[in-house]
Amino acid sequence: MMNIYLIEEYVNRLKKSDIERFAIKQGIILDEGEIDIIYEYIKTNYKTIIYGNPKEILLEIKKKVKPITYSKIENLYIKFKDKIDTFTKNIREN
Repeated sequence: MMNIYLIEEYVNRLKKSDIERFAIKQGIILDEGEIDIIYEYIKTNYKTIIYGNPKEILLEIKKKVKPITYSKIENLYIKFKDKIDTFTKNIREN
Protein backbone atom coordinates (compact mmCIF):
# COMPACT_ATOMS: atom_id res chain seq x y z
CA MET A 1 0.00 0.00 0.00
CA MET A 2 2.95 2.32 0.54
CA ASN A 3 3.76 2.23 -3.19
CA ILE A 4 0.22 3.26 -4.08
CA TYR A 5 0.47 6.15 -1.64
CA LEU A 6 3.80 7.25 -3.12
CA ILE A 7 2.39 7.22 -6.64
CA GLU A 8 -0.66 9.19 -5.51
CA GLU A 9 1.56 11.77 -3.83
CA TYR A 10 3.75 12.06 -6.90
CA VAL A 11 0.74 12.62 -9.15
CA ASN A 12 -0.71 15.16 -6.71
CA ARG A 13 2.54 17.14 -6.92
CA LEU A 14 2.98 16.72 -10.68
CA LYS A 15 3.30 19.96 -12.62
CA LYS A 16 2.94 20.65 -16.31
CA SER A 17 6.63 21.55 -16.39
CA ASP A 18 7.43 17.99 -15.19
CA ILE A 19 5.59 16.59 -18.18
CA GLU A 20 7.37 18.94 -20.54
CA ARG A 21 10.81 18.06 -19.09
CA PHE A 22 10.11 14.32 -19.29
CA ALA A 23 8.92 14.65 -22.88
CA ILE A 24 12.03 16.57 -23.88
CA LYS A 25 14.23 13.87 -22.29
CA GLN A 26 12.36 11.34 -24.41
CA GLY A 27 12.85 13.39 -27.58
CA ILE A 28 9.27 14.62 -27.70
CA ILE A 29 8.41 18.26 -28.27
CA LEU A 30 4.91 19.05 -26.99
CA ASP A 31 2.96 22.18 -27.69
CA GLU A 32 1.14 23.90 -24.83
CA GLY A 33 -2.19 22.28 -25.70
CA GLU A 34 -0.68 18.80 -25.69
CA ILE A 35 0.95 19.43 -22.33
CA ASP A 36 -2.45 20.48 -20.94
CA ILE A 37 -4.15 17.39 -22.38
CA ILE A 38 -1.55 14.95 -21.08
CA TYR A 39 -1.47 16.64 -17.68
CA GLU A 40 -5.25 16.39 -17.28
CA TYR A 41 -5.33 12.74 -18.35
CA ILE A 42 -2.57 11.81 -15.93
CA LYS A 43 -4.15 13.72 -13.05
CA THR A 44 -7.60 12.20 -13.57
CA ASN A 45 -6.76 8.73 -14.92
CA TYR A 46 -3.40 7.67 -13.51
CA LYS A 47 -4.87 4.69 -11.65
CA THR A 48 -6.40 3.28 -14.83
CA ILE A 49 -3.21 3.95 -16.77
CA ILE A 50 -1.09 2.12 -14.17
CA TYR A 51 -3.41 -0.54 -12.76
CA GLY A 52 -6.12 -1.01 -15.39
CA ASN A 53 -6.68 -1.08 -19.10
CA PRO A 54 -5.85 2.34 -20.54
CA LYS A 55 -6.97 1.50 -24.09
CA GLU A 56 -9.95 3.91 -24.07
CA ILE A 57 -7.87 6.66 -22.49
CA LEU A 58 -5.15 6.25 -25.10
CA LEU A 59 -7.76 6.37 -27.89
CA GLU A 60 -9.15 9.62 -26.45
CA ILE A 61 -5.66 11.12 -26.28
CA LYS A 62 -5.00 9.98 -29.86
CA LYS A 63 -7.87 12.18 -31.05
CA LYS A 64 -6.51 15.23 -29.22
CA VAL A 65 -2.78 15.31 -29.97
CA LYS A 66 -0.66 15.35 -33.13
CA PRO A 67 -0.13 11.91 -34.71
CA ILE A 68 3.63 12.04 -34.07
CA THR A 69 2.99 12.89 -30.41
CA TYR A 70 0.55 10.03 -30.01
CA SER A 71 2.93 7.61 -31.68
CA LYS A 72 5.65 8.56 -29.20
CA ILE A 73 3.24 8.30 -26.25
CA GLU A 74 2.17 4.85 -27.40
CA ASN A 75 5.80 3.74 -27.82
CA LEU A 76 6.67 5.00 -24.34
CA TYR A 77 3.68 3.19 -22.84
CA ILE A 78 4.75 -0.06 -24.53
CA LYS A 79 8.33 0.48 -23.37
CA PHE A 80 7.27 0.97 -19.76
CA LYS A 81 4.37 -1.52 -19.73
CA ASP A 82 6.48 -4.43 -18.45
CA LYS A 83 7.91 -2.24 -15.69
CA ILE A 84 4.41 -1.09 -14.76
CA ASP A 85 3.11 -4.67 -14.69
CA THR A 86 6.01 -5.84 -12.52
CA PHE A 87 5.48 -2.90 -10.18
CA THR A 88 1.73 -3.48 -9.83
CA LYS A 89 2.27 -7.21 -9.35
CA ASN A 90 4.63 -6.44 -6.47
CA ILE A 91 2.05 -4.08 -4.98
CA ARG A 92 -0.65 -6.77 -5.11
CA GLU A 93 1.66 -9.34 -3.52
CA ASN A 94 2.68 -7.05 -0.65
